[in-house]
Amino acid sequence: MRTLVLLLCFCFANLLPAAPLKTAALLAAGKEPVRIVCIGDSITGVYYHSGGRRAYPEMLQLALQQLYPKAQLSVHNAGISGDTTTGGLKRLERDVLAHKPHLVTIMFGMNDLVGTTVDTFKKNLREIIIRCQKSGAEVVLCTQNSIVETPQRPCARLAEFTQAIRDVAKEETLIVADCYAAFEAVHAADAAEWNLLLSDTIHPNMAGHKLFAETLAHAITGRTVSLREVGPPTPALPHTFAKLKAGQPIQVLAMPPYDTLITPALQRLYPAAVVKVTPWPVAGQTPAQLELAARKVRSMKQDLVLIAVPAELPLQDQLQFHHDYSWVMNWSLSFGVQQWDVVVALPSVAKSMLSQEESRHEALAQRLIQAQDLSMITRRSGDKTPLLEILSTWLAQHQS
Repeated sequence: MRTLVLLLCFCFANLLPAAPLKTAALLAAGKEPVRIVCIGDSITGVYYHSGGRRAYPEMLQLALQQLYPKAQLSVHNAGISGDTTTGGLKRLERDVLAHKPHLVTIMFGMNDLVGTTVDTFKKNLREIIIRCQKSGAEVVLCTQNSIVETPQRPCARLAEFTQAIRDVAKEETLIVADCYAAFEAVHAADAAEWNLLLSDTIHPNMAGHKLFAETLAHAITGRTVSLREVGPPTPALPHTFAKLKAGQPIQVLAMPPYDTLITPALQRLYPAAVVKVTPWPVAGQTPAQLELAARKVRSMKQDLVLIAVPAELPLQDQLQFHHDYSWVMNWSLSFGVQQWDVVVALPSVAKSMLSQEESRHEALAQRLIQAQDLSMITRRSGDKTPLLEILSTWLAQHQS
């Protein structure tokens, strides 16, 4: 699958302007700071659907640093939920040009297609491009990901706006990072794999953002890079441990059996810790019922949410399980930049012997947790260590 995507990138690279980006040469030289700004909507910004701690601009920085280890690079994320090209124009000076970027990447369309004409969209794009270029910045246009069909956002309408981006790039002799084409290449090869790139009907999860960043890095440099082995950000529990180190009480929302284990586990590290635990009941619940219950989590403003969906829940079909499990995690995260910690325990941690169906459940859950960019509590196969010891050890390992 990934090979197909990379071949597609090479195909589109053959359609790019002959002149390479100066930014790529600056990165390769590594002699001066290079500044990149990525402007867009919620797909660009840091929100719940990619784990709340980073999105493709942050992953682009990792990708470019991997390609150019000596580069002095900063990538600024200028994505705002609900924004359009009209809003982007209004805040361009403050959020983009004030950073004096060498390169600006532009990714709009998902909200424009709801209430903006294609002609207005193209006009706004051209104005953003002109203003960026007048400031001395190079520009790369980005198409957005393909989506699940909904009445508000028909796939044909998104395809129309996607083509508009390509048309403007051709007219302005700009490079395109064709993320839509990259997503559709995955879709054509394996619809289930494509679905695992999405957190909801329109937003990519971190697996999708890694594909964005790889596609963008290739457009900028002409070189391929893989972010598949990049794990979740560290430290895993910055909010929780900051409060504990300051001697402040913490509030924890935890599914069983961790609702009874989290206090003694944390007190092994901080004996004087004051931990108030709210149990999150799961007995007799379906994944859909857990998703409904998760909608209350944001209003609870916990310091730590510990998710542990049990293995014995019915798997249902993969698409429905994906929806319900993803939204248990989505609703457990703050809407924007992560304001509290969220960690997920695999079913086999609490139940070391799984049936064949439960193993399928766990394998899919693991894919979804990784795609959400969240840290996982796991147990090695055959490990007989008591659960409290596993949890305590995991917390100690993620203390810094």
